[in-house]
Amino acid sequence: MRAKRYLRMAAAPAALLMLVSVAPATAAPKKEAPREGDLSTHINLDARDAETKLEIIQHELFAAQQQSVRIEFMLRYGNRVEMDFIDYPSGSDLIPGYVFRAKDGAGHIPAGRKPAIVLVHGGFHERLNSHWFRMVVELAEKGYLVIFPEYRGSRGYGENHYQNDYGVTDTADVLAAAAYLSRRPDVDPERLAIIGESRGGMVTLLAIEQEAKRFKAAVDIVGLTDFVAYMGYKPEYRRQEVARQSPSLGGKLPNENLAAYMAISPINAVDKIETPLLVLATTGDKIAPLTLHTGRLLDALKARDKVHEAKIYDNAPGGHVFMHGDQPERDDAMARIFAWLERFMGAPAPAPAQ
Repeated sequence: MRAKRYLRMAAAPAALLMLVSVAPATAAPKKEAPREGDLSTHINLDARDAETKLEIIQHELFAAQQQSVRIEFMLRYGNRVEMDFIDYPSGSDLIPGYVFRAKDGAGHIPAGRKPAIVLVHGGFHERLNSHWFRMVVELAEKGYLVIFPEYRGSRGYGENHYQNDYGVTDTADVLAAAAYLSRRPDVDPERLAIIGESRGGMVTLLAIEQEAKRFKAAVDIVGLTDFVAYMGYKPEYRRQEVARQSPSLGGKLPNENLAAYMAISPINAVDKIETPLLVLATTGDKIAPLTLHTGRLLDALKARDKVHEAKIYDNAPGGHVFMHGDQPERDDAMARIFAWLERFMGAPAPAPAQ
């Protein structure tokens, strides 16, 4: 039985908000399937050493932040969109996530099966935050059920869940979210799509490469496509963090464990893609430079005659995070996303006007 993920949901003391540079938890070694008698590890809340106490504070703060995110969403949009905080199975683990469904004018959830979307965030230890609210609400009110998986590595859900494994556990948890959707009575399992941004775009690509028949449509937004290249230009502290926190990488850099990095680079398995793919990116991206990531992906898709479309914006404000800005490029991208989803999944039944 895995350790409890939530340390405490009470608001963190104001003094804790000053702690802005606490060292992340050390990644646990990769484990085999659980056996009878295996014990879970967790933070000892009664520990006296300073490092453990700081780790406790760190995860309490993260949990309090996520509680405030949920409250903010409900206060702003609760009359229009239902947010359901769930735990869904991924292998032997339970993964936290959010399911969003639009309400009708009377505040009820319309009956019937809906097309559904797996919406995948990026970041090193990121999670649902207010930047995602607008897209979530727009998708839900178009008539889609949306799941936002907080795959392993997302912060705010305890020390065990914080463990990161780039391209491996995140992809497994996202595919498990799709499998969970396909079992829900309010979802049409034949109409699933996936949308991901940045690391989420990388996971989206890995997901459609690993399960070619799962999704009817996919959208990659400024996704990382070559993790070997990505590790080549990141600062040394981040390179070491990624290697140390990802058990599948064995704590080694690409020059020491190249095969593991190639295995999580979507650019190396484009031939496996069968899902129609919309690719959105911009010049001026300093996190996932266009020519290094999206440009090479598009070349590979074209060479293999894959069903895809692309829109590359010209220095969209925000660069890598242009989709979070209130600007024409973002609005155009959303219009393209809706058209792409409708083209391959059919038109959803939009929620009745409020």
